[in-house]
Amino acid sequence: MATVDRWLLPDGIEEVLPPEAARIEVARRKVLDLFQSWGYEFVVTPHIEYLESLLTGAGQDLDLRTFKVIDPQSGRLMGFRADITPQVARIDAHTMRRKGPSRLCYAGSVLHAKPRALSNSRSPIQLGAELYGDASPSSDVEVISLMLAMLDLWQVPGVHMDLGHVGIYRGLARAAGLTGEVEQQLFDALQRKAIDEVISLTAGLPADLARMLRALVGLCGGQEVLEQAREVLADAPAPVVAALKDLLEIAKRLAARFPQLPLYFDLGELRGYHYHTGVVFAAFVPGVGVSIAQGGRYDDIGADFGRARPATGFSTDLKSLVTLGSNEIELPSGGIWMPDSTDAALWQTVCQLRGEGQRVVQALPGQPASAALEADCDRQLIQQNGLWQVLPLAS
Repeated sequence: MATVDRWLLPDGIEEVLPPEAARIEVARRKVLDLFQSWGYEFVVTPHIEYLESLLTGAGQDLDLRTFKVIDPQSGRLMGFRADITPQVARIDAHTMRRKGPSRLCYAGSVLHAKPRALSNSRSPIQLGAELYGDASPSSDVEVISLMLAMLDLWQVPGVHMDLGHVGIYRGLARAAGLTGEVEQQLFDALQRKAIDEVISLTAGLPADLARMLRALVGLCGGQEVLEQAREVLADAPAPVVAALKDLLEIAKRLAARFPQLPLYFDLGELRGYHYHTGVVFAAFVPGVGVSIAQGGRYDDIGADFGRARPATGFSTDLKSLVTLGSNEIELPSGGIWMPDSTDAALWQTVCQLRGEGQRVVQALPGQPASAALEADCDRQLIQQNGLWQVLPLAS
């Protein structure tokens, strides 16, 4: 009979042990406190729900990353959440139904059938913030600023920002009347900066539209890219001009708020194209091949839940944030060792100490004296003159 290593976990699924688990929990609290100070309210979403609700408004990528199971009670297909954002959008659109802007935040584990990259966890702790009910660039600037404040809180070094706007390509593709298949082929070619393929795929289009679509390949770089885009796209359809205007406004405000932050623009970058509707952004650091935090505008996703709303937000993996940050998380050290006793006065003393925030660990029958040190205790409760007192632990 073959033996089974029952301690083995699936690839990409990991345990988090002390003290790392404590660091992650401290970080979670601090980040949620930061979000709260900006006016974002905390919500908790289900780990599993019916698939048609879980994937509403999401792209194919999320479908591929979602674990699916059959509900034994209803027989319906369910999924473990791979992204919390659509769930929060449902809360805003259907459950809360506020008339004005709504700011919501969340933190919880998600499960991925496929990791974002070969080295990534399949069980990250997704943490993020979403702003609903406002379509102006002010909302985009707010959530980007909050994301940067979060990264600054953990002193993540070397952060630089990538910005784009999916509305530019979408507007040009619609004006050109591209079919779904050709639009997808052109989309793929733009992502690979394959200029020869882009030229071939736009060969039969009106000259102006072909020229502008081809120009997207080279419209990447620093702030100067936006000025080039204003010239190249001067005669573009109105939705494209409006999208570029929004991107210019967002870039201007970010540069004023964060003058030392490197900004990189790529108008051919279509991250989340099938999900996002406007500006898209991501934070990168040297030596990490994927973004460490990312987001964008995803207007009207709530329509499938009964109410279309403008929406923008961002998310990150809390475990990665703690790993990348240089902010030292100081965990409480030391504690008080209490004897195994039925003395009522001892119990009252212990309750008082714990109420004051002290860490008190009870000895169990048969434990040696060294157990106190193993439990990270530096003091002990000793009865003197009928009173229980906290004294240094005898060495």
